[in-house]
Amino acid sequence: MDLLHSWGVELAVHLQTTYSRYEGLFSLASTVADLHTTFFCFFPIWFHLRRDTGLRLIWVAILGDWLNLVLKWILFGERPYWWVHETRFYGAGPAPSLQQFPITCETGPGSPSGHAMGAAGVWYVMVTALLAIATEKRCPPLLYKFLQVGLWMLMGLVELVVCMSRVYMAAHFPHQVVAGVITGVLVAEVVSKKKWIYSASMKNYFYTTLFLTSFAVGFYLLLKALGVDLLWTLVKAQKWCVKPEWVHLDSTPFASLLRNMGSLFGLGLGLHSPLYAETKTKKTTTSFKIGCIIVSLFLLQLLDGWTFSTANLMTFYFLSFGKSAVALLIPTTLVPWALCWMCRAQREVKNL
Repeated sequence: MDLLHSWGVELAVHLQTTYSRYEGLFSLASTVADLHTTFFCFFPIWFHLRRDTGLRLIWVAILGDWLNLVLKWILFGERPYWWVHETRFYGAGPAPSLQQFPITCETGPGSPSGHAMGAAGVWYVMVTALLAIATEKRCPPLLYKFLQVGLWMLMGLVELVVCMSRVYMAAHFPHQVVAGVITGVLVAEVVSKKKWIYSASMKNYFYTTLFLTSFAVGFYLLLKALGVDLLWTLVKAQKWCVKPEWVHLDSTPFASLLRNMGSLFGLGLGLHSPLYAETKTKKTTTSFKIGCIIVSLFLLQLLDGWTFSTANLMTFYFLSFGKSAVALLIPTTLVPWALCWMCRAQREVKNL
């Protein structure tokens, strides 16, 4: 593994020296590839334009990220920014010099890459959804072929930039991002075939959230009882990150777990609330859907600015769970119901 890691460090150094002018692009790619973008941007758009695709996005993102967490705990993957300081591979010689950036110092294990895995799963869902729409619209065969090739090439380009960005940022080794892409596509393919996710009951959402949370926590406690410290990476991050403020608590495994579980629980609450049932039965126009998207995106950006103190871990995790749940309630229930109520009130005023 040391040899494989050394090749990865060499590639990271090469990218940092040769493509330094693309630092902004790589930083943007890593930011957009984060599942935060799926929950706060992609989901509201897809949910109001094509409900099933929006639901599939959330299930693929959450189940994929949960699997990513478990795999990271099993594989114990290193990260370049700390490995290069602790390895004995270079002997008495100088170790390669790796730059660090504000998004470099993630605190979880490195394999497989969560950004590459999440982006692969999400983009796979969106590309297949667009191709399904083209099929439904009876797109001419030649045009469909061009569209198919173009969309898959676009996804490949996006994944390439995301993978390069993670290596450039010294957050991952190349084999970790490749593993992330492959695993992400497999998760998206498997989850997309499960029809029950489109009609899951509130009980299904509750028990799925409870099972995923309990399994992860139980797995952690089991390994801890066996003498395995699954938070070993947090110590390394705090030790080798060049700036302490770049080590963020929200990148820890449990913070990610509770955010995802909050999102899943919030989706269940939203889809099974009386407010959603009231708006679901009404026929909505294209302008109404666009209005829902715009208002949802605006409110989600306001919600995103709400941050919490990390002084108390339990409070931080609880508020993170709640914030994620509200982020799914806004586009699924609150915004459509509020706009329906406003439209109804406006019609009543006109009729007086």
